[in-house]
Formats: sequence, C-alpha cells, structure tokens
Amino acid sequence: MARPPVLPGPRPEWLKIRIPAPEVVAEVESLIREQRLVTVCEEARCPNLHECWGVHRTATFMLMGDTCTRHCGFCNVGKGRPGELDPQEPQRVAEAVARLGLRFAVVTSVNRDDLEDGGAGHFATTIQWIRTLSPPCGIEVLIPDFKGNEAALQTVLGARPDVLNHNVETVPHLYRRVRPDADYEQSLTLLLRTATWRDAHSPDLRVKSGIMVGLGETPEQVLELMADWRRSRVDIATIGQYLPPSELHLPLHRFVEPSEFDMYARKGLEMGFQRVESAPLVRSSYHAGNDFGGRSPRNQA
Repeated sequence: MARPPVLPGPRPEWLKIRIPAPEVVAEVESLIREQRLVTVCEEARCPNLHECWGVHRTATFMLMGDTCTRHCGFCNVGKGRPGELDPQEPQRVAEAVARLGLRFAVVTSVNRDDLEDGGAGHFATTIQWIRTLSPPCGIEVLIPDFKGNEAALQTVLGARPDVLNHNVETVPHLYRRVRPDADYEQSLTLLLRTATWRDAHSPDLRVKSGIMVGLGETPEQVLELMADWRRSRVDIATIGQYLPPSELHLPLHRFVEPSEFDMYARKGLEMGFQRVESAPLVRSSYHAGNDFGGRSPRNQA
C-alpha cells in the first residue's frame, strides 16, 4: 500500500478541493465499471475529477490497460509488462461517451512501447467510434511520443481529433529525473509535426501541451519552455501544481503561489498562445472543452 506523500508544509488554501454533484459522479463511476473502462481521472488521482464529471460532463478515458512501459517518477499509473490490446475497447469507450451524453471526451493511454505503432491505431479507432456514436462530441487525444514514430502520429491525425495534446511534463533540465525514458526534443518535434500537419490539412485542429510545476524548476526555465512551445506552434498550454501521489514518488519542492501561475498565463498570452490554463489545480484535461462549447469545430460556422 502506497504511503501518503510528504509535503513541504500543510496544503495551502488555494489547493483545497470542493466536491460538487456527487450524484452525477456516482453515475459516471457506475458506467465506467460496467463498461470495464479505465480513466486517467482515477488512475492519476486527479483533484478535479468531481468537477469535470459532475459539472462539465467531461471525462478522460485511458486506453490500452493500466500498466505503462515507462517509469516516470511523478506518475501513479502501474509500471510493468502490459497485456494484450482489447479490440472491443474503442467501441466501449464510445458507448460510454454516448450514454453519458458527454460534450467533450478526452482519450489518453499508457505508454505502449511494446507495440510497433505505440497504440496509434487504437487511438484512431476510438476516435472513429466516438464520431459514429456521438457526432457532436468534441474529442481531444492526449498521446505518448510513439518513440518519435512519425507514421504513428500521422495515423492519429488522420482520424481527425479536435485537439492533439502531448505533454512535455517538465523543463528539460529535470528530464533525467522526471521522465527518464523520454526525450524533450523528441516531444517538441512531435508538436511541431502536428502543427505542420494542421496547417496543411485541418486548420481547426488545436495543438496542446502541458507541464507540472513544483518539481524544482525555476520561473525562468518555465518561460523558456513556453517559448519552445511557441516555436513548435503550440496553441494551448496547461500549467498546474505537481502533487506527489505518495512518498514513493518524486518529492514536491514547493507550492507555487497563485500569482506565479497568473504570471505564466499573462506571459503566455503575450507570446501568442490562444489559451493558457495556468492555476494550482489545472491538469492536462482541465476545462478541455472550453474552446468548443460542447461541439466539434467541424460543426461550427
């Protein structure tokens, strides 16, 4: 059993969580169990689960099991050898989206470096099923780096998600400690390739990325990273407070003040981002549907 995290002092007031709409949350939980699905909301112990499920009617589904092939020090998802892909999973996710009447669905996955395409085909099939069963629903995919496999990225983009999200997670200085199996430049290349494809094929697509703060980075390093994002033509940025799931995970260096988050949001808009979600409780999928009002851009005038 994981031990509770060791925090640098008591949790400040701005990190306290309200729990709205418990009856709607119970409905979502029941359907998730019935459909044998995994959500990153639960796996990552997201502090916004009740708000997203109960108020905004958004959920983040995690494909391809609950075991990851990588060893990121911040992540609560299990590590090891994953099982076989479930070919029925994409349809079950789409059925859950339809039954819940979701306005916006986020689909992510564990890293599956054991698969030739990293699971890109599974992502594409899931998008296609959601489009079939819930045409008005907006779709964001939060994808791994596919080990730099450009063909895998093209497979996902060809299914036409509304948002392509890939998180760099932290500043390059901390990569060896935070993301030992990943490469910062490879992630930036993926984002730039996505933006290049968008400009050529689907101008409504939004390119998105996110990081956590409080792991030991400096504000100057965060701003340098944000400049790297803009050079990769990222449209939407998310910045939130890292909270260790247990004391077995990377330690928290500091609670970041709300004024610092506000600074990142202000600077980001000055840099040219279309939207910057920067606040202590922001997570990658937080307010994911804000740009679309519950409708796919392809259905808007």
